[in-house]
Amino acid sequence: MSTSSSPFTSSSASHCYEGLPSLRHLAAYVRHSICPENDTQCFKRADHLQQADYLDIDYDAISRGLALTIFHSQPPEPERWNEEMKPYDSSAKTEVGILTPEKAADSEDLLFEGFVAVVGEDEELSMSILCPCRLQLMIPFQEPTRFSFPSRHHLAPTTSGSTFLTTFPAPSGLHPTLSIEFPSSSMDPPEPACALHTYLTLPSPLFVDKYQLSSPNLLASNNLRAIRALFGETNLEAPDWMIKQWGSAVLLELAVPPPAQGRSKTSWHADFPLHLRYLSPTAGGKLQVVVPWPVVFWACPAEQGTKMDANPFDRVNVGYNSLFSQRTMFHHFQPKPAIKGAGLVEQLTVPVVELGGTRWVESGTIGAICLGVAWVVWKLTTIFSRDRRADTGRAVKGKKTQ
Repeated sequence: MSTSSSPFTSSSASHCYEGLPSLRHLAAYVRHSICPENDTQCFKRADHLQQADYLDIDYDAISRGLALTIFHSQPPEPERWNEEMKPYDSSAKTEVGILTPEKAADSEDLLFEGFVAVVGEDEELSMSILCPCRLQLMIPFQEPTRFSFPSRHHLAPTTSGSTFLTTFPAPSGLHPTLSIEFPSSSMDPPEPACALHTYLTLPSPLFVDKYQLSSPNLLASNNLRAIRALFGETNLEAPDWMIKQWGSAVLLELAVPPPAQGRSKTSWHADFPLHLRYLSPTAGGKLQVVVPWPVVFWACPAEQGTKMDANPFDRVNVGYNSLFSQRTMFHHFQPKPAIKGAGLVEQLTVPVVELGGTRWVESGTIGAICLGVAWVVWKLTTIFSRDRRADTGRAVKGKKTQ
């Protein structure tokens, strides 16, 4: 297992991830600006965007191909799937599959069974054989299709309670600490070569000081091993209103102590010192900063000979995926909020200058500057007067001697 020499060395030229509460505005845009007039099928699919769990848009500038991936964990319509598939023209190919995940013989593989058909060509569902080399064969239906391929992403073993809790211990102040707590029983890696990592996405009001985290003593005291990647807005001095980017992201490797060296019987934690930028004044002197929970995972090298490029569900060039080699397996910890059903974000209340009190700051600053200038002028005047009296005294004494 290895990380890339620099962030996104193997990634796409541009990529963006945006967490949105709803795709309602995108659905309205597709309906009014993209769908042909009176195309009820296109209208229906645009409306279904509002219930999607996620939407992937992938554009290849070389082939000028646009791929859209829309995922629904629940039927868009109540209690059933009701989709009508029609090819838009003779050159378009629409393939429909009804597949269900099954337990694979190899724990690192994904296995699917079901039926597939090509709209406009097949009168009934057919059997499909999909091999890792992506060769697909269509034969008359006899039995369900089955295919498998290795996957990069897996859940960490749940038998040992692989969960984590994220908190900001109070008081947070201007230098909050993000703490990740684990059950001690979950800290045994899937394989000896695995390393525990966390990927933090920080909004612009917060930043990580990479120079501070280069100290071996500080890293050891917080159960950290090293920063593996840092990108985004890394200017340590810029105030928040001067930041043009969304924030920053950091990949850190955690130092998991052996059971006899630092793990309690119930839990174990790693701490991340963060810092606040200078923020704009508010009416109440307080500001809410929303911080998403980090991603925590074991990064493990895949077995020799495993064909890692056959999985159509992997996003190999987005986020922390691009920071590791193509032959890396991820075993993810599951977030476990203290309150069941709570969102995976932390609301951090931070102090800022109160808007009504800024005039006193301005007046006080001007007054301090004036006092400082007056003091400097007075001191210079005193020194000049003393030197002038001394020169006058030496001149009078010289005349008396003559």
